[in-house]
Amino acid sequence: MHSPTLFSLSFLLLLLLLLLPCTTHAKLRPNYYHKSCPNVESIVRAAVEKKFQQTFVTAPATLRLFFHDCFVRGCDASIMLFLRNNTAERDNSDDLSLAGDGFDTVIRAKAAVDSVVGCKNKVSCADILAMAARDVIALTGGPSYTVELGRLDGKISTKASVRHHLPRPEHALDQLMPMFASHGLSLTHLVALSGAHTIGFSHCHRFSKRVYNFRSKIRIDPTLNLGYAKRLRLLCPRDVDPRIAIDMDPNTPQTFDNVYYKNLQQGKGLFTSDQTLFIDPRSRKIVNKFASNATAFERAFVAAITKLGRVGVKPGYQGEIRKDCTRVN
Repeated sequence: MHSPTLFSLSFLLLLLLLLLPCTTHAKLRPNYYHKSCPNVESIVRAAVEKKFQQTFVTAPATLRLFFHDCFVRGCDASIMLFLRNNTAERDNSDDLSLAGDGFDTVIRAKAAVDSVVGCKNKVSCADILAMAARDVIALTGGPSYTVELGRLDGKISTKASVRHHLPRPEHALDQLMPMFASHGLSLTHLVALSGAHTIGFSHCHRFSKRVYNFRSKIRIDPTLNLGYAKRLRLLCPRDVDPRIAIDMDPNTPQTFDNVYYKNLQQGKGLFTSDQTLFIDPRSRKIVNKFASNATAFERAFVAAITKLGRVGVKPGYQGEIRKDCTRVN
């Protein structure tokens, strides 16, 4: 007879072997598709560049889409899913401002990949989004870097899952830090990733309280540069459409650079969540470092977005490679 202990060990070994094929999908690596779709990166890059040439909005929209995807349920393209009853992530109020050009970039790149013989249904939407985010950074003058690949597409997307997971414009550092820490991201990662606002844009209603009726009696947020605040009032008068888009970086809005941090030093952070990075002494040193050293910022950003790209990667039994990025198979 087999001993109970030996039987238990054999059973556990069998269980691990059964799980192994699934969990290996969760390990990312460069050149993941070198056999299944060897030219995937150049295919995606060409599609992204074509879209970028049509509209600059492609860049900030795609980069923001990647961030919103990874911060909710992990980097699994769940943000791309469309549900007829309007209960998907993209239907949450925090995601309604995501520009359609970001979604369109991924859909076009996916179509380009699937049109290549041998590549059809071999590359996940999540990986295409990660590559597209890297490509728009390079297209706007930022660093290029190696993207780790091997993500699977999630099968679940719910409006409720977005709640309390995304940074908001009014957040201070004490609210931002735990949110990033929950994904294994440090304060340096937080400050570096915020630098994506160097090519970002926002809408008037997202920051109007900082320039109108701030805390009732004080009309302008005192942490705002007064000249900048007056400019924002001109761009966003009270009776303007609140959906009017405003550049996050008033100086070099179409260049991925470290000017964002120089703006913070001058009180020109559009959101409270931007300006808090300079106001709070815990992050001020990092802001000053990135403002004075563009190379340090780029290196930190690459490290941060690479780590962000590892968040919540799905094992085989939880994910798939979608045929259509907007629907589960």
